[in-house]
Amino acid sequence: MAIEPYRRLLSIPGVRALLLVAMVARIPATATGITLTLHVVDGLGLGFAQAGLAGMASAVGMAVGSPLAGRLVDRHGLRPVVLVTSLAQLAFWATAWALPFPALLAATALAGLFSLPLFSVTKQCITAMVPIEQRRLGFSLDSMLVELSYMVGPALGVVGVTVLGSAWTMGVVGVGLVGAGAALFVLNPPIRSAEELEQPQERVPRRQWLTPALVGLLGTVCAATFVLTTTELSLVASMKQAGDTEWTGVAIGIWCAYSLIGGFVYGALPRGFSPLVLIGAMGVLTIPVGLVGGDWRWLMLALIPAGVLCAPGLSATVDTLSRWVPAGARGEAMGLHGTALLIGGASSAPIAGVLIDSYGPGWSFAVAGLVGVVMVLLALPFWRRTSTSVDVSVPVSM
Repeated sequence: MAIEPYRRLLSIPGVRALLLVAMVARIPATATGITLTLHVVDGLGLGFAQAGLAGMASAVGMAVGSPLAGRLVDRHGLRPVVLVTSLAQLAFWATAWALPFPALLAATALAGLFSLPLFSVTKQCITAMVPIEQRRLGFSLDSMLVELSYMVGPALGVVGVTVLGSAWTMGVVGVGLVGAGAALFVLNPPIRSAEELEQPQERVPRRQWLTPALVGLLGTVCAATFVLTTTELSLVASMKQAGDTEWTGVAIGIWCAYSLIGGFVYGALPRGFSPLVLIGAMGVLTIPVGLVGGDWRWLMLALIPAGVLCAPGLSATVDTLSRWVPAGARGEAMGLHGTALLIGGASSAPIAGVLIDSYGPGWSFAVAGLVGVVMVLLALPFWRRTSTSVDVSVPVSM
């Protein structure tokens, strides 16, 4: 029965609590972007260009801060990092509503630098708590929970700004982030397994694990989020072009459901696949989506094959990374994974915008898929050249 592997996973001590806390904690984290955007536009009365600058400042800060936070977790443990980043988020969200735009821009970059490492730490703890034969299942379930958080968080941010105003909503987001940090501090999930703790804790040189193969893996992560973000923007543009804007929220919800279904099925499979296969296939299947015109329901049908590969592709990258990186550097590596996700998402918006404005959303779908395929092809020559693997007894199949 497909549900039985998930029952066994959730029966592992601490896993159920970790995933529940992570899912709830990510809701305010996923609401930060839209809340900040609406504050700049509505609260400060500025344009979307200035809102985009604030979003870019936050993304740059998070891209730099994610591996740094992971490295500090590796060296000093989870609680000190969670405490410092929680206090930083409290300081920002308690004062950001009153800042003029130039000061807000600088503060946003600092807040991004000191972001709570919710996403990377959850993956690091899953690696420590779950036996290797169940990790793929754990990462798949985590990917599904991330989807749910993204379906809830931004929507609550929009409702909050509409009902309470941007200043009050920023305060609520800040309280939510501090609460998330407090929950993670109290829970204090392990970042290394019992077996790893018994081994000598030595500093691992970066050159030992940051191999060309791992760089290629991070490149495919970047390409995957480029494909996903560009697909979302192209979907919105296609529906606007067809005069179906009122159905956009429903369409995005259906698309997210495809990913949830794919993640559920993939996690329960007896054998996983290489992220190169999954992300490459997602790219190939995205290329022809733009050929479907007219009724948005046909567009949603065309998105099914690529959509079901979203969560499996991303969870496979985490599974592979967890096998290639030693425990002493796992936090930094997971932070780099988060940075790759941010770079892919941030770079897609301006490129997709130019493509949509100049050539239409159909070409944007095609370019998104092509980027995914090209990145996989670039990573392929280095894939088998990795000299070390943490868990060589259970390789990831091609």
